[in-house]
Amino acid sequence: MSLITQIDQDIKLAMLAKQADRLQGLRAIKSALLLAKTEKGAADELTEDAEIKVLQKLVKQRKESADIYKEQNRDDLYQVEIAEMLVIEEYLPQQMSKFEIEGYLEELIGRIGATSVKDMGRVMGMASKELAGKADGKTISEVVKQLLG
Repeated sequence: MSLITQIDQDIKLAMLAKQADRLQGLRAIKSALLLAKTEKGAADELTEDAEIKVLQKLVKQRKESADIYKEQNRDDLYQVEIAEMLVIEEYLPQQMSKFEIEGYLEELIGRIGATSVKDMGRVMGMASKELAGKADGKTISEVVKQLLG
């Protein structure tokens, strides 16, 4: 079942259960997927990787907005962003823990022979490709700096 079909079904369930917060998050996902699907040069169907990238972008936007609202003491808006983010994260693959990321990166660094921070670009390129959807780029970058630094 495609993600958009799953989202449509979940929207119906959220409407029946009168879950306004969940409904808002699901509609944001559907809107972003439809927009990505109709972009110039896009294929008829989104690949799973493309869907994951759209969802990751939505989560990142919600996190950034929530941080801004928290700084401005706007708890009402902060809660809305966090609620939407949690709904969106349900549709992403399970994220790796920092410990798992460290283990993977240590193995990768050994495999490609990286020895210093100068090799960070090579490590980041491969790690970002191999961990797409499973780990946040910011976390990967922090761990690579720590291991090579």
